Amino acid sequence: MPEICTAAPQPISTERVFSEGGANPVEGRVVLRPAKTAWIVGMTAVALIGGPLTFSWAAFGVFVVLTAATICGGHSVGMHRLLIHRSFKAVPWVERLLVYLGVLVGMAGPFGMIRLHDFRDWGQRQADCHDFFAHRAGFWKDAYWQLCCGIDLRQEPRFEIEPEIAEDPFYRRVEKTWMAQQLVIAVPLYLLGGLPFVVWGICCRVSVSLIGHWLFGYYAHQPKDHLLFVKGACVQGYNLPRLGLVTFGEAFHENHHAFPKSAKLGFLPGQTDLGWWLVRGLESISLAWDVETPETLDARPGLSVNEKHRAEPMLKTGWLRSLTAE
Repeated sequence: MPEICTAAPQPISTERVFSEGGANPVEGRVVLRPAKTAWIVGMTAVALIGGPLTFSWAAFGVFVVLTAATICGGHSVGMHRLLIHRSFKAVPWVERLLVYLGVLVGMAGPFGMIRLHDFRDWGQRQADCHDFFAHRAGFWKDAYWQLCCGIDLRQEPRFEIEPEIAEDPFYRRVEKTWMAQQLVIAVPLYLLGGLPFVVWGICCRVSVSLIGHWLFGYYAHQPKDHLLFVKGACVQGYNLPRLGLVTFGEAFHENHHAFPKSAKLGFLPGQTDLGWWLVRGLESISLAWDVETPETLDARPGLSVNEKHRAEPMLKTGWLRSLTAE
């Protein structure tokens, strides 16, 4: 009998990551990033030691307000839905303000965030990928990997940011100084409330935001019961409904994997998406337009519905009906 060839499928390309020259999403090594480690360890150490010593309700209030503004307006709406996925358009000053709030989260600059997101997305869309992309190395190992390390692939794909973003003078300037941008708010915080405002408004906020982002990413990719899934993708997203409010809609990650370019993440019954409320608010006063939702988008290739949930009432009306017809 002739020998049957069972070669692995060729990696697919995504919007900004191109599988050329033998690009491989599986083979690579996780490497400690000293600057990244010093950043998160430093912020967390100050938060753990200085937080209790400088606590006041006013300082805690600053922490809550700034965390909400930077995570909701900055990370979720500005960085994720607008800059990365272009799920809506906004007037230039609004876009830059939202992205700048995202920089203040303390994770990376605008280009760094796009690269971090798009490389992970590229890996997760393949037939297989490295454990780093899939969050499947175990809780503590994944924490170390994501918070302190990066991955060097044996053969990396080509990465290209569209010129209108890559050549934007504001984004280029902020990208080079993203860590130092904390000083922009540290100075007024100190003038308003002294050291407690700085410790809680900068160190506690950045530490909680980065560790919280990792925790969400870890649990949103651990297999569990799901409604929507993407055939052929080695990593699926899963909703964390109890975290919808505190993540400003980002916890509906199964929905996001199903419709990555939707500005509305909580689009199923009972899902509260505060980030979507912000987008709708901007649209209502003509500061945002061309807002994408599942109703305006084509279904992602391979998108389907879990067989055990096909009889649920929510699938009988609207755009979800077409998915149950497969």
